[in-house]
Amino acid sequence: MSDKPREKSRLRRSISRWANAQDQESRDLLKTYVQPGRDKIAEAQDREVVRLRGTLRTVTLTPRGGVPSLEAELYDGSGSITLVWLGRRRIVGIDPGVSISVEGRIGLHEDRRIMFNPRYELIPS
Repeated sequence: MSDKPREKSRLRRSISRWANAQDQESRDLLKTYVQPGRDKIAEAQDREVVRLRGTLRTVTLTPRGGVPSLEAELYDGSGSITLVWLGRRRIVGIDPGVSISVEGRIGLHEDRRIMFNPRYELIPS
């Protein structure tokens, strides 16, 4: 019975370390990507043209209405947004883990914040 409290403590410490690592990653991304003249994803207004920077977490090919579209999740430490390039199966350089700057208008689609066909610039690492 004396092992149970120790196991819980070890589990709590592990979870706490993981949560702190996630928080630290978010803080680092915010310091890296949010600069004057750029918006935070979490604070960017819907239906407004915004300039965002962040890291692509995922990149997938998803058909929309029979037309191919390339979708990517952009994360800057404050939040995430889905980027969609309609009619594209692949864009050279758009891969998970890539840093990117985008500009476009934010909208909502199926309760998700989304930006269609944004202008983009890859950020060298």
